Amino acid sequence: MSSPVRLAVVGAGHFGRYHALKAAADPRVHLVGIVDRDPAKAERLAAETGGRAFASLEEALGEAEAVIVAASTRAHYELGLRVLAARRHLLMEKPLAARVDEAEALVAAAKHAGVVLQVGHLERFSAAQRLLGRFVGDAFAMEFLRHGPYRQRGTDVSVVLDLMIHDIDLALVVAGSAPVRVEAAGRAVRSPTLDVTLARVTFANGRVAQFSASRLAPWVERVARLYDAEGAVVVDLVARRLTRTRNDTVESDTWQDADPLAAELSAFVAAVRGEAPVVVDGEAGCAAVAVAVAIEEAALAAAR
Repeated sequence: MSSPVRLAVVGAGHFGRYHALKAAADPRVHLVGIVDRDPAKAERLAAETGGRAFASLEEALGEAEAVIVAASTRAHYELGLRVLAARRHLLMEKPLAARVDEAEALVAAAKHAGVVLQVGHLERFSAAQRLLGRFVGDAFAMEFLRHGPYRQRGTDVSVVLDLMIHDIDLALVVAGSAPVRVEAAGRAVRSPTLDVTLARVTFANGRVAQFSASRLAPWVERVARLYDAEGAVVVDLVARRLTRTRNDTVESDTWQDADPLAAELSAFVAAVRGEAPVVVDGEAGCAAVAVAVAIEEAALAAAR
């Protein structure tokens, strides 16, 4: 039996805590500890998960062979480069970076170091995505809606990089083609960045994806719609229901709560051990960032 993967988590905030709890519960992982710029937060999470609080990233890199970075998006590039320069495997929370050139540099650094770079596009590991995967092949049009109430967390970047990025990644998988046209509109309302954005992306093979993302909604909505020659598939991620309309028939399916974060960690461990390919690699993360930035730029240009 292989030895547990020695793992450190960078970031003791909301998502960092969840990552650390999953790592501590996985028998194939040895959580060596936590890094955070706030030592008190690192100490509290270390006490909760059984790891240790490291004084610096470099100290953690001396103990770990793999790292999860769950810090703020603006810190992804700098932290990721330091992890990869030390030739440690890296699971980077989504988005891979805040800028395209930064995302490309992280991909190049991982290749140079010969290590795993996985990006935390969590929807790839959800039960909904497994159901949706049965219907994506012939979809010619897609709609994605991702709305929620305002929270201070995540507002260091726009709603595009914070929320819409999930659906951008899924649309790229379904489209299987490069974007050729991006149209968007949006506004910054409560934060310095875009809080609501509508976008339309056309792909080289003629497929089209429309996106609506907002962090100003009174409640949470997560819906995906795919259209093909026979009808439509509608996935409500909140109600956990998939509805398929085909000609005059309507079929429904539901799913139970899954644990996509544990599945994501499991995939990372398998990739680190060389047991499986990376599910969401750096190139996929970079492609999602490129579309997200193009949407941001189009929305800001339309607002001027």
